[in-house]
Amino acid sequence: MEADLSGFNIDAPRWDQCTFLGRVKHFFNITDPRTVLVSEQKLDWAKVMVEKSRMGIIPPGTEVEQLLYAKKLYDSAFHPDTGEKMNVIGRMSFQVPGGMIVTGCMLQFYRTMPAVVFWQWVNQSFNALVNYTNRNAALATSVRQMALSYFTATTTALVTAVSMNMWTKRAPPLVGRWVPFAAVAAANCVNIPMMRQQELIQGVCVKDKNQNELGPSQRAAAIGITQVVISRITMAAPGMILLPVIMERLEKLHYMKKVRVLHAPLQVMLSGCFLLFMVPVACGLFPQECELPVSYLEPELQDTIKAKCKEHVSYVYFNKGL
Repeated sequence: MEADLSGFNIDAPRWDQCTFLGRVKHFFNITDPRTVLVSEQKLDWAKVMVEKSRMGIIPPGTEVEQLLYAKKLYDSAFHPDTGEKMNVIGRMSFQVPGGMIVTGCMLQFYRTMPAVVFWQWVNQSFNALVNYTNRNAALATSVRQMALSYFTATTTALVTAVSMNMWTKRAPPLVGRWVPFAAVAAANCVNIPMMRQQELIQGVCVKDKNQNELGPSQRAAAIGITQVVISRITMAAPGMILLPVIMERLEKLHYMKKVRVLHAPLQVMLSGCFLLFMVPVACGLFPQECELPVSYLEPELQDTIKAKCKEHVSYVYFNKGL
């Protein structure tokens, strides 16, 4: 018997987005690294299925599982603001394969200055692309702004890493292994706001519960970007703090001293294990669709909302990005 999908809402979340566990389940679903391997044709099919479902046009014979899979692919590969296909490297589903290589190499090759500089540069280049891809895309960003943001963030990471490397030369070896995390945390505090500075300058568009646009808010942008910075640092922290401790002990084993060539692949693999869980956990720390009291907005925007809306509006909503 064919399922009745006439009232199916494809945009309704499968898990409660008001709870941390519900958000983690949601992001486990859409950051699945396997979606990176899905063909372009399959992604285009997913977009068509989602758009048709939104219009209430569901092909006969379609099952609920097919629609849910199409939505999973759509959420993993298409931007929520523009509906455009995101570049593969910038997608959150690429955080595990991409992040594990970069993180593993940063943790392994931290002893020499050229290696520190190279891998911090690679990491910030990767982060810049991810930050740009997952921004609130309602505002355009110029090439000049992107270049300035990239240069500033990369410089911050390099200065932090090089300075701390010099300061920790006489410190215990384990302390030196934590330098990459300090550099990553410092750079995230610069990279994300810089790559999304247009949101801070012009504000992000806030909406009411019915998705009616109410106006731009710089305060909303600041809150959203702060939450993203916290999420990204949380994403990196367990792996970059615990892995050095694990490797410090493993490298003292007699067997590990004989297979030094396997140290880097091992760190990459272990980094992937941490990221497989930490990407959805960190993304789920805060709702992607932020809720903000109108009373917190700029006074002039509050006045605009009161004048524009016949009904009383207590909260506004906006996409904070990832």
